[in-house]
Amino acid sequence: MSILPQLAFVLILGAAGFILTKRIKFLRRNILLGKAETRNDQHENRWKTMLLVALGQQKMFKRIVPAFLHLLIYVGFLVINLEVLEFVLDGILGTHRLFAPFLGSLYTVAINVFEFLAVAVLVSCVAFLIRRNVMKVERFNKPELKGWPALDANTILVVEIILMFAILTMNATDQILASRGDEHYPALGTLFFSNLIRPLFEGMSDGALVFIERFAWWFHIVGILAFAVYVTYSKHLHIFLAFPNTWYSNLKPKGEIRNMPEVTNEVNMMLGIASENPSAPPAEIGRFGAKDVNDLSWINVLNAYSCTECGRCTSECPANLTGKKLSPRKIMMDVRDRAEEVGKSLDAGGPGFEDGKSLLGDYITKEEINACTTCNACVEACPVNIDPLSIILQLRRYVAMEESGTPAQWNSMFQNMETSFSPWKFSPSDRFNWSEKVKEEEMK
Repeated sequence: MSILPQLAFVLILGAAGFILTKRIKFLRRNILLGKAETRNDQHENRWKTMLLVALGQQKMFKRIVPAFLHLLIYVGFLVINLEVLEFVLDGILGTHRLFAPFLGSLYTVAINVFEFLAVAVLVSCVAFLIRRNVMKVERFNKPELKGWPALDANTILVVEIILMFAILTMNATDQILASRGDEHYPALGTLFFSNLIRPLFEGMSDGALVFIERFAWWFHIVGILAFAVYVTYSKHLHIFLAFPNTWYSNLKPKGEIRNMPEVTNEVNMMLGIASENPSAPPAEIGRFGAKDVNDLSWINVLNAYSCTECGRCTSECPANLTGKKLSPRKIMMDVRDRAEEVGKSLDAGGPGFEDGKSLLGDYITKEEINACTTCNACVEACPVNIDPLSIILQLRRYVAMEESGTPAQWNSMFQNMETSFSPWKFSPSDRFNWSEKVKEEEMK
């Protein structure tokens, strides 16, 4: 028996592993372009959040129909990929259905479960394609999704449909060959879903069936390996990053805006309040707020790479709903794109962050960040606990504290709040004068 198929498989597996390892190192370095931040408190709550939100998809079920379809794909992805272990071992050892003799009838049950999930994934992917391209759900047709993002989403759905059909084709032709007494193909009993398409292949010769079965087998396993590599370039990276991203979620109340430690320490010094660590020298302040990716924390960059581009944040954003340019989804996509640009520049020996560009200005405009109401609707809506507001606030702080570029109307409001304790320019003692006018109107 030729060992060429085994050698070819090992080479393909090794190549996929090499490319994947290189890409993972690239992503890790890009995420760590952000500033250091420690968020390892409340371990029990973090485990609970990760299990409920990432594994249990708790926040997805605010929209039942897409959540159910997504759940089918998610469970199918987890369970069907258990079969990949057998594929890999068969490819290396030159065997076929290695686990079948050891599991007996349980193997048939497992294959039927895999086939059921394959059909569920196939149907769900078709439904998602219809939602995106026929029904044209509004959140999938925003400006930031034009071009590559739309192609990426559709490509993955089409590839998943083909991969699932490959499983059914492989099983159907496999069992026809088994029924004809081919010793290489063990009989598995009744496989419900693949039996439905067996009539398509019944009249074929043994040689043609072997070719189709082997083609489907190779297509599926090579497709899985290619998918694993492709995911690292795609929005579907959230399949893996959702877990660390939810672990490092901000567990503080959503209405609590984080103070800047540099400013807090400065104010404490002016008020004569001792710092928590008086022996430590004051940290050198490099920049107030954030202008580029390296001014954000690494958790902010992790958020960006974890973005599913589902658009739930944007569809809930009151600024976006009223026609403003702000799209929280675009904010996250821009952070990721800027990190990718800098990472590629560094790998090529280029200028990196010194390329004359920055996140603020070249990717995200002041008009976008100024439209934010800080309502946290985007944070609440995100199915994997991404926090676009944190990035928006850091960009706004840079504009206010480094560029003095806050809109004039805002400065007037801030001054009024400082002097009159309200956004309006009148004395606090006159605050309820309007009620007297209401009473006069009622008396008329």
